[in-house]
Amino acid sequence: VRFVKNVTSWKEMKPGFYHGHISYLDFAKFGVKKKPIYINVIRDPIERLVSYYYFLRFGDDYRPGLRRRKQGDKKTFDECVAAGGSDCAPEKLWLQIPFFCGHSSECWNVGSRWALEQAKYNLINEYFLVGVTEELEDFIMLLEATLPRFFRGATELYRTGKKSHLRKTTEKKLPTKETIAKLQQSEIWKMENEFYEFALEQFQFVRAHAVREKDGELYILAQNFFYEKIYPKSN
Repeated sequence: VRFVKNVTSWKEMKPGFYHGHISYLDFAKFGVKKKPIYINVIRDPIERLVSYYYFLRFGDDYRPGLRRRKQGDKKTFDECVAAGGSDCAPEKLWLQIPFFCGHSSECWNVGSRWALEQAKYNLINEYFLVGVTEELEDFIMLLEATLPRFFRGATELYRTGKKSHLRKTTEKKLPTKETIAKLQQSEIWKMENEFYEFALEQFQFVRAHAVREKDGELYILAQNFFYEKIYPKSN
């Protein structure tokens, strides 16, 4: 409640941009008429889990000196999966669905089909744009084309800036085909991957129908619908 109140009542802080890890929050439930614009980026579920596994052990290039929770653990992701470790268990894949699903307890019920469908619904109806890390530059270009007030110049900054490479895991060993195949047998992976493919398809649809690229720039397509004059019936 306090978060909703702060975001909607800080008039001197608007326009504002709020960044952080928070599952979808329906502002309308709190009687708020003007809701914030939601944007997000998701990642291939196995790639995300592998990256997080090594991040907990080796950190990233953003704060290389920070001691991580699993620092000193030299076990590879492949070895973890082979041993049935908890840090690489299929249940750890259940993350992107509940975040898009929201704050209902069922959202965090691992393997919930309802949570998956609710996450899809929210992605389509409540999020302005959801990108994927594999097509991050296109995501930034779309944001600059549609929300220039916030993202003007973001594409060029991403391409030429000195910090675009940051937040990459310092040390990471790609999993073997056998490890990937084992994780893909899980129903949890199948559901998370279904959501990822759904998000990817939607992103590519928006990109294809909303903008066109020319000389490295994205342009919003011209209006492709027209209103007809409607006259009352004559007596």
